[in-house]
Amino acid sequence: MTKIEENALQEFVEVVRRLRRECPWDRIQTNRSIRHYTLEEVYELVEAIDGEKWDEVKGELGDILLNVLLHAQIAEDEGRFTLVEMVRSETRKMVVRHPHVFGEVDAETPEQVKINWERIKSAQGRKSIFEGIPVAFPALARAFKVQDRAAKVGFDWESSDEVWPKVLEELNELQEVVKSKEEQRVEEELGDFLFSLVNYARHIGVHPESALRLATEKFLSRFSFVETELSKQGISLHDATLNQMNELWEKSKERE
Repeated sequence: MTKIEENALQEFVEVVRRLRRECPWDRIQTNRSIRHYTLEEVYELVEAIDGEKWDEVKGELGDILLNVLLHAQIAEDEGRFTLVEMVRSETRKMVVRHPHVFGEVDAETPEQVKINWERIKSAQGRKSIFEGIPVAFPALARAFKVQDRAAKVGFDWESSDEVWPKVLEELNELQEVVKSKEEQRVEEELGDFLFSLVNYARHIGVHPESALRLATEKFLSRFSFVETELSKQGISLHDATLNQMNELWEKSKERE
């Protein structure tokens, strides 16, 4: 890190410390009270990255750094730990968990790195391979993480070609339950189908959370076009026929 970079980071730290001393809002915050802001900033960063809006990415990364420093300063003010302790702890963890960089372990591929990472975490006292996966994760992301952890110890299909028949099997079971009108089993079978679909996504190298987010944004863009065009024609969305909406929907797809 250059002297200019050190000065810039130190200046930012001092700004946060001053805010905690002198700003009425910052002064009353706790780690719990600002946690939802931290989560919001992460989602805003993801949105900016997906849109390849790099100026916004820069800004959102700055907002996340602000949240990190504020959390650390609050913890320091309350006697829990200091910013320096947090940084040193994370530095030690990165060194220990990257023996292929800082030690004598060989790891030539990303997969080998991930396997070593999990072995080291287990050796450090983790009771279960699933320990540390937040319950509050979005469901698709949590399913992906659970499957990924299981795969790291060898509990996995060999290839996507083996996973796909399982997806179709779960889809058929879901359809049968829906036809039989066994309402209490529909949710369970839908969950099994989605879980198998997440597994397939993992095997083809796609994160289902990202894929669904992109699909949702695509739908919003297309339907916004439908709304706009209907408005131009003086037709209320609530009064439009399905045929009118479908026709505009197809036009929206042609624009892409």
